[in-house]
Amino acid sequence: MVNKVKAELRKYALPGDAAILQRFFKTGPGEYGEGDIFMGVKVPSIRKTAALFSSLSFADLKQLIRSPIHEERLLSLIVLTKQFNRGSERDKEKIVRFYIRHRKFINNWDLVDLSAPYILGPYLLDKEKDILFEYCRGGDLWERRIAVLSTFYFIKQGSFGVSLELVELLLNDRRDLINKACGWMLREIGKKDLKTEEGFLKKHYRTMPRTMLRYAIEKFPEEKRRNYLKGLV
Repeated sequence: MVNKVKAELRKYALPGDAAILQRFFKTGPGEYGEGDIFMGVKVPSIRKTAALFSSLSFADLKQLIRSPIHEERLLSLIVLTKQFNRGSERDKEKIVRFYIRHRKFINNWDLVDLSAPYILGPYLLDKEKDILFEYCRGGDLWERRIAVLSTFYFIKQGSFGVSLELVELLLNDRRDLINKACGWMLREIGKKDLKTEEGFLKKHYRTMPRTMLRYAIEKFPEEKRRNYLKGLV
């Protein structure tokens, strides 16, 4: 079955797009996606292929998620989200265990962003969330982003506490992708409850990374945004 999936994906591969994606996802030496390989398949085509193979077994998904090809890993994660959405509670537990066990292969921001809020987030909503704090305290960039993005689901449900705790833990993080993720979650909280977002910002905005702040206040009125950037709030 895996060979059929790969053959279907290859139908949509464009070498010119592969070169563009290699640059866009920072796959060069010393960059965050170093060594990642792209076929040049766009996300809509990956989703179309995932819909054709939405009942892949864990054995098949294991082969795909361990692939050096980015699009094959992404397809496996899209299939997992589909299976999670329609699965029983027992199915969801198995999917989450698989997801956690293979997290080292979820190693670029799109892979994280298209899976963590749809698998780990929903699963942990009414459960202990120690694993998210463990990931945030660790040294792995992608584990930290998985933790932060998982809380996107909590925010959508109107629950902000865990997101704010994790952002506070990461206020001194030096990685731009974490600063962007944290600022994004603060902005999403503001869409639901501006008072809560601004309460957090007023406590931390002068010391948080500039990128985090810019993302957090992106939708503010221009004058208020400028005042935050100038430290005048």
